[in-house]
Amino acid sequence: QVQVVESGGGVVQAGGSLRLSCTASEWNVLNRAMAWFRQAPGEERVWVSCINWNDGIKDYADSVKGRFTISRDSVKNTLYLQMTRLQPTDPAMYYCAVQRLYAPCSRLNVDFWGRGTQVTVSS
Repeated sequence: QVQVVESGGGVVQAGGSLRLSCTASEWNVLNRAMAWFRQAPGEERVWVSCINWNDGIKDYADSVKGRFTISRDSVKNTLYLQMTRLQPTDPAMYYCAVQRLYAPCSRLNVDFWGRGTQVTVSS
């Protein structure tokens, strides 16, 4: 079983920034996409951003486009989510996900989930 671990969450003021990181115990993400999801209390887990590990093609949910940046470090085997201009709508548990081989980013295509890292935005 692959262990996926997120870090970097915390409390930040509205308008501030945070960078989330994600690593996996067995880093074999060739031909896979990796994604960030988030889930606020009482709401469904929703997709935030995705990156294809092979070619680096990225995609974002409209709610975070222009504010969040997903990236990968192939040497450190680490996935990142740089979050800027955080808003009161951004607080949630943020989850890193390893997508199924060759599958597009989707909650339905997740092979491995992390346990999440909490992001809180204070006004």
